Amino acid sequence: MPPAISGLYAITPECTDAESLVQQVKQALSGGAHWVQYRNKGADIALRHEQASELLALCQHFHVPLIINDDIRLADLIGANGVHLGKDDGGVREARLILGPDKIIGVSCYNDLQRALDAEAHGANYVAFGSFFPSPTKPGAAVAPLTLLHEAKQALNIPVVAIGGITADNVAPLIEAGADAVAVISALFDSDDIGAAASRFAVLFEKSIHHTLH
Repeated sequence: MPPAISGLYAITPECTDAESLVQQVKQALSGGAHWVQYRNKGADIALRHEQASELLALCQHFHVPLIINDDIRLADLIGANGVHLGKDDGGVREARLILGPDKIIGVSCYNDLQRALDAEAHGANYVAFGSFFPSPTKPGAAVAPLTLLHEAKQALNIPVVAIGGITADNVAPLIEAGADAVAVISALFDSDDIGAAASRFAVLFEKSIHHTLH
C-alpha cells in the first residue's frame, strides 16, 4: 500500500537549473516536508527527465515520495512514486494501467466534490482541493470554500490535500477543517530560508495532531 499523505507537500517551483532545484528541495526536506511533487510546465523533456531523476534520488535518501505533476510517462520512465493529475492530464484508470497497483495517484478536484468522489471510485490515492486563497502560481484558479474540506472529509475515504495561496499564517483553519496535507509552492520556495519555512508548516501540523490526541 502507498504511504498515507500527510503534513507539508512541497511542490517544486519552475527552475531551469537542476542543481539549484535539488538544493532548494533538499532544504525543504530537511525542514520537514513529507512529500514532494515535481512540477515544471515549461521545460523540455530532457530537462524534466534530468531534474525529476535527481529529485527522485534525493527523495529516496530522505525516504519521502516523489510525485510527478501531470506526466504519467515521465513518472513511469524514472520510476517515481506516483503522478498527480489535473483535469487535462489523463485519467486515473490510464495512470493505474501504466504505473501499476502500488504507485500513488493524486487528482486535482478544484472546488468539485463530485470529481473527488469519481476519482476515489476509479482508484485515486488522494485528492486535492483549491484554491483556498489567492495563488501567485495560478491567479485565475477556481476558489474553494473552507466548508468543502469538511464535506470532503465526511464523504471520502482517501486523504484530502489543500492547495492555493497557503502560507504559515493562513494554514491553521485548513488543518482544523481536516486537510491531511497542504501543498505549497511560493510560501516555501520564495522564502529566504526554505528550511525554516518548511519547519514552520511541520510544527503547525504537529501541534494540530497533538491537540487532536489530547
